[in-house]
Amino acid sequence: MHPNTRRVADLLAAHGASGTVRELPESARTAAAAAAQLGCEVGAIANSLVFAVRHDPDAASSDALHPVLVLTSGAHRVDTGKVAALLGAAEVVRATPQFVREHTGQPIGGVAPLGHPKPIPTLVDEWLDRHEVVWAAAGHPHTVFPTSFAELCRLTGGTPADVGQPHP
Repeated sequence: MHPNTRRVADLLAAHGASGTVRELPESARTAAAAAAQLGCEVGAIANSLVFAVRHDPDAASSDALHPVLVLTSGAHRVDTGKVAALLGAAEVVRATPQFVREHTGQPIGGVAPLGHPKPIPTLVDEWLDRHEVVWAAAGHPHTVFPTSFAELCRLTGGTPADVGQPHP
C-alpha cells in the first residue's frame, strides 16, 4: 500500500470510519473515471479540490495564500464566487499542483479528505448528502474509500455548504 494510502487507512480506522480503503485497477483522477470503476453515479464521488484563498486583497505575496479543501459532488463544478463569499475571502483560485502537494502531501487526483500534514479548512458540498454512499480518494489516484456525507463532515471537521453548480 502506498504510504499516503496507509496513512489515510490508519486515520479512518482510528476515527471509527465505516468504510475501508479499496484499490482500483486503473487511475481515478476524475470523478467520471472513479464512478465508472465503482459502478456508481458520478454525483456520489466526492472530489477533493484544493483552492488557494487570499483574505487580504492588498496582499500580493504567495505567503498570503491559504489552502481550503472543497469536497464537491462529481456532478458539480465549484463556484469560486460562492466559496469566496462563504469564507469572506477576497479571492479564491484553483491551486497549482505544487501548492496542493505542499499542503496535502498528496497528488492531484488522489487527494484524500484527511491525512494532510496540517488541518485544512474544509467545505463539504451539501449535494453529497443525496447519496447513501459517497466515495472519496484515499491519498493516491488508485485508491478510494466509501463513506457518507455525515461521516465525511465528521472526519474532516468540514462545514456543509452550497459550493457548486451542476456541470453543463
